[in-house]
Amino acid sequence: MQSSLAKQFLYDMLLARRFEEVAAEQYTQGKIAGFLHLYPGEEAVAVGSLRAAELGDYVVSTYREHVHALMRGISPNAIMAELFGRATGCSGGYGGSMHLLSAEHRFLGGYAIVGETFPIAIGAAYWLAMNHSPDAVLCFFGEGAVNQGTFHESLNMAALWKLPVLFICENNHYQIGTEIHRNSAIVEVYKRGCGNGVPGKRVDGMDVLAVYEATHDALQQIRSGNGPFLLECETYRYRGHSMADSGAYRSTLEVAELRARDPLLILRSKALQHGWLGEEDAEALFTKAQEVVEEAVRFADQSPPPTDLYKDVYVRPLDLYKGAL
Repeated sequence: MQSSLAKQFLYDMLLARRFEEVAAEQYTQGKIAGFLHLYPGEEAVAVGSLRAAELGDYVVSTYREHVHALMRGISPNAIMAELFGRATGCSGGYGGSMHLLSAEHRFLGGYAIVGETFPIAIGAAYWLAMNHSPDAVLCFFGEGAVNQGTFHESLNMAALWKLPVLFICENNHYQIGTEIHRNSAIVEVYKRGCGNGVPGKRVDGMDVLAVYEATHDALQQIRSGNGPFLLECETYRYRGHSMADSGAYRSTLEVAELRARDPLLILRSKALQHGWLGEEDAEALFTKAQEVVEEAVRFADQSPPPTDLYKDVYVRPLDLYKGAL
């Protein structure tokens, strides 16, 4: 592995972790309103998969999408400003935490409805197929979405038409708060694609290198015209489902065991062991990530709120006919 790639991955995950930690702090101070779903523990999935994607690929995410947006190149300033509900946010301050969007980065948004990402993703993939584009769609979802009808319907359509979609399940095992063994007859999510003719694979979602390689291989198959692929990344969120959830349904021992497998620690240990970077390099990356997030908070604090809350919400009927009258 190249030293530059190891540094990029470690910085990405440090930035992601610090961004989410600070977002939690700002929420408790009342600067972020509404729901806030955080990503600590799952960083290897977003970083590994999206670093394997091409710039032309489309990304569809869930309401836990801050890190996906960061990895697509959306400015931390614009993301934090959106969380603050400011006009300089990537969605103009209208979307908030669960609805980040950037057409420039082909980031089609975070969606609050469980299972909503699937039809959006195959719609974009159908457009790519119709235009003979070499690009693909990366569709993120949690294991709680695989019992939704949209999951099976969308996988069937994607397989039938050989659409260029990589379905990526971020399996943290608890959905909102119910462990997967208690609500699903088949707990190996990657096997769920078999009934729809979609091949799948399970990978360690705490290992960014494993996710990167698996995503790279899956996208190669997809770009070769072989149709969709289902990648299950077994991961773990260290916080509850949202800031309103204490996560008391998990034992302290279980959380401690999974914290010992922190994806940041796994990569840092490998990088130091193989000489991809030194201690000073790792510390410098951490400092840089802190500074970037601090600047994002300053930017959001100083940004104005939206000035027209009704913009793009209502259309007066006569406006539709101005050109025809």
